[in-house]
Amino acid sequence: MSLPTERLSEMVLAHARKLPEGAPVTAKGLLHLGNRAAVDQALSRLAKRGALLRASRGVYVLPIESRFGKRAPSVEKTVTAMAEQRGERIATSGAMAANALGLTTQVPTRPVYLTSGRSRHLTLGKQDVELRHAPNWQLALGNAKSGQVIRALAWLGPEKAPAASSRMRSKLSSAERAELARVAGRMPGWLAETVSRMAHD
Repeated sequence: MSLPTERLSEMVLAHARKLPEGAPVTAKGLLHLGNRAAVDQALSRLAKRGALLRASRGVYVLPIESRFGKRAPSVEKTVTAMAEQRGERIATSGAMAANALGLTTQVPTRPVYLTSGRSRHLTLGKQDVELRHAPNWQLALGNAKSGQVIRALAWLGPEKAPAASSRMRSKLSSAERAELARVAGRMPGWLAETVSRMAHD
């Protein structure tokens, strides 16, 4: 027997409230509560009344209640939770990595993350977040500092990367340099050379 729509909406919301901040709420994860059409309808109703935020097609997140009112969940937590749910690898973009490492003062106008999955956009409140498909070598060391170095150097390009790598070398531990040496062979030629020098000099 199918549940009344309002009752199903309440159960969907109760399920969403048990999840960590930013965890995606999707119809596929709610089929224990009702059939696909009914669950889709419940999600749509909850989004229309602001109880859930529609992040992208078929993906919803629970807004966070604070003393200042409702806000979207943290971009980083949402992106990380989505990666775990979909079995994707996701890491900050080269521009974000370069900024975090102090290699540029440019702040990206919107968050861009690289993913092993397909390219897409998320909407979290007023924030537009881009997930951009990237080759495996850019995601090799994830969000570890050594992984950030790879993406930052790739973003800086062949002309600026050698100077930046010299500045970064002293800030890396021997373990981090060893990690870079281990994956250098996967990179494009110019970057493999820059990273190898950085790891071994």
